[in-house]
Amino acid sequence: MCLITITIILTTIPVGRGAVGESTRKEEPPSATKTSFMMGTLVSIKAYGPNAQNAVDAAFARIRDIESEVSASLPDSEISELNLSAGKAPVRISRDTEILLREALRFARASGGKFDPTIGPLVKLWQIGTDKAHIPPAAEIEAAMHLVRYQDLIVNEKDGTAFLRRPGMAVDLGAIAKGYAGDEVIRILKDAGIRSGYVDLGGNVVVLGSKPDGTPWRVGVQDPRGERGDYVLAIPVVDKSVVTSGDYERYFEKDGVRYHHILDPFTGWPSRSGLISATIISDRSIDGDALSTTVFLLGPDKGMKLIEELPGIDGVLITTDKKILVSRGIQDKVEWPHGSSKYRYEKAAQ
Repeated sequence: MCLITITIILTTIPVGRGAVGESTRKEEPPSATKTSFMMGTLVSIKAYGPNAQNAVDAAFARIRDIESEVSASLPDSEISELNLSAGKAPVRISRDTEILLREALRFARASGGKFDPTIGPLVKLWQIGTDKAHIPPAAEIEAAMHLVRYQDLIVNEKDGTAFLRRPGMAVDLGAIAKGYAGDEVIRILKDAGIRSGYVDLGGNVVVLGSKPDGTPWRVGVQDPRGERGDYVLAIPVVDKSVVTSGDYERYFEKDGVRYHHILDPFTGWPSRSGLISATIISDRSIDGDALSTTVFLLGPDKGMKLIEELPGIDGVLITTDKKILVSRGIQDKVEWPHGSSKYRYEKAAQ
């Protein structure tokens, strides 16, 4: 998942890619807030309650544990070991890694391979988000594509191992790991007796309960062609996850063309699906994380069709021709900013 800004709002309406509003109208209960760079992005957690500081500290420790297990960027992680052992032998994996691999394979099957956790060879080839980002030669893209095949990722739950069948294959869980971490943060806050709070993992926002004053949190969807903090609409939410994938945070430009980090396993190139932003509202952030990438890759028509077919899932899609599509479940709930907009709002087909 990309490094995208979701802001937790302290006013009536959120700012930023996702904003969660906090109340200032009456005295708030004790709270704790912490921000740190983890999982390749800025992570912020806020909790309200007498045990808030301990809960927040425990939540950050949990994120650190997950990152140490599943980050493809850390040489000692289980995912790095899995990738190094591709085509050789299965490797032992923790419960966290097993859950993430199993869920990633579930989304791969459901999407017909558009979401593919074995996208690692293409990610390494393009290096988007680093100072080495470039357009690879066509022959290298073709060779990397042959190594992207989720059916060759084997997870053996019985003996707690995972295996990549062919040398050169590589798993990258960047499109799902932060969602899982967000769900774990909320679980830890709940276990500590926290009933109001949020976590923002660089574009993945999960809110716990409502704001301390009992009103919904409000999460703003970033304007993908605006300044950081400019939003196109706000979504009131309680006990929900809001995750956005977009082409506007990790990218480079060459000859006037934008090359972003959401790679299509079917073409080997950055997706040209007709979307520049896909936001998913869901109960579980792991679902929202994987679905935001999947929907972005599917494009506006197939993507919205998938959103409407899945129970408990809503979405906001922004197209390359500046249309905003809102799923039926939240059409009457979204809040629009005042003033003119560069985008056109269209309701999803009934």
